[in-house]
Amino acid sequence: MSVDVPSEPAGALIPRQARCPSAFRYWEGRDRPGVQRFERLVTALTGAGPFPTDEQAKALCADLFTGDPVAERFVAEVMHGAIGATRGREMLETALTSGVDAVADSPAAMRELFAEFETQPDWLRPELVEQGAAIWRRWGTMLFSFAGAETLEMYTEAAVATPLSLAGGYAGNSALRRFLETCRFWIDVSQPGALLTPGSAGRATAMKVRVMHVSVRARVADHPEWDTERWGLPISQTYQLLTLLGGSITPGMGLWLLGYQTTPSEIRALLHFQRYLGHLLGVRVRWYPETVADSLRVLAMTLISRSYDAGQHGAELIESYPAAFAPRADQRGWARVRAAYNFRINAVYSAMYMAPGTRRGYRMPAAFPWILLPIARFPLITAMEVTRRVCPPLARLHERVMCRHRENWYRAQMAGREAQFEATGALRR
Repeated sequence: MSVDVPSEPAGALIPRQARCPSAFRYWEGRDRPGVQRFERLVTALTGAGPFPTDEQAKALCADLFTGDPVAERFVAEVMHGAIGATRGREMLETALTSGVDAVADSPAAMRELFAEFETQPDWLRPELVEQGAAIWRRWGTMLFSFAGAETLEMYTEAAVATPLSLAGGYAGNSALRRFLETCRFWIDVSQPGALLTPGSAGRATAMKVRVMHVSVRARVADHPEWDTERWGLPISQTYQLLTLLGGSITPGMGLWLLGYQTTPSEIRALLHFQRYLGHLLGVRVRWYPETVADSLRVLAMTLISRSYDAGQHGAELIESYPAAFAPRADQRGWARVRAAYNFRINAVYSAMYMAPGTRRGYRMPAAFPWILLPIARFPLITAMEVTRRVCPPLARLHERVMCRHRENWYRAQMAGREAQFEATGALRR
């Protein structure tokens, strides 16, 4: 969807007719003198403002109160209804592997969900989806490390931290297990052809994550700790959009610090790949940024809207992430060495991709001297990036190696367990 209404001139008072959660302080942020000076400077230098148009911003604010009605109806009537979670999950598995027609007496809510899931949108460009997935494969486990580290910055926001804290998956001793489930999701959806092939593991994983989001949203929204007027809807459309940008524009640009050279055209492919992944996940925002510039404007909008109100919930999530990789008491030999490396290198990435002012507020592992490792690797990664562009056979070999490495890394971390994507249990408090 495109919204082409021009924004107000820099420095003008911004209209506030659109409903917006009180903790998402975008309109107040636009009135701050420092932000207005920044806006005028960017506009003067580039000819375009640093933020979305007012109509686009209103759409994003409105979508902070919007969920996934089609999937929510399925979860309410099937998973949380008379059929129950166990039978509902069995029906879901059957529909994902054999099609919804293979489910005897499939409820109308399930048929509606799969009709939407299986219909390709008019804007879909399969070649860009495949190109974006290939970039994820090329990044290997670096995608996991970057995504884990960049997310820490947003754990300062109660709208993000509270659902995760209540569900408990990313906190304390379970942080590594839930993070590894997310890694399984990233692996599955980026396999060749995964998002475009009916019955694939990638599409199945996307649907399971979609249902998991709905289950968590329903429980958190009814919890006494959740304040809808303050934060909007748990796991809202807009925050899901920000997650999609966290898998496209931010790694595409941020990984240059480590030597990974993602071009603007590749970032556009990543945006399209993430847009279609979002479609499968039930993301139906009123406005989706389709260019690098518009994506940066959404990130700038988010940056000036922050409240830093997550408190202890955010602290638990932030501090649990690097600690989750620390060697366990039962680990010996090579497993312990590998765990020690993962702990130190993820501490480094956390330091690189968190704002220094944010990081100082939490108990985080020291980055030095381990930060010397990515510095030493930078020339090697840069050389590999340059070489793969001029030598396609080497590029294909590199992708296969990265895919094998990420699968081996995942299996070693999971130690025989399998990802469940399950969120039907009670909240932890």
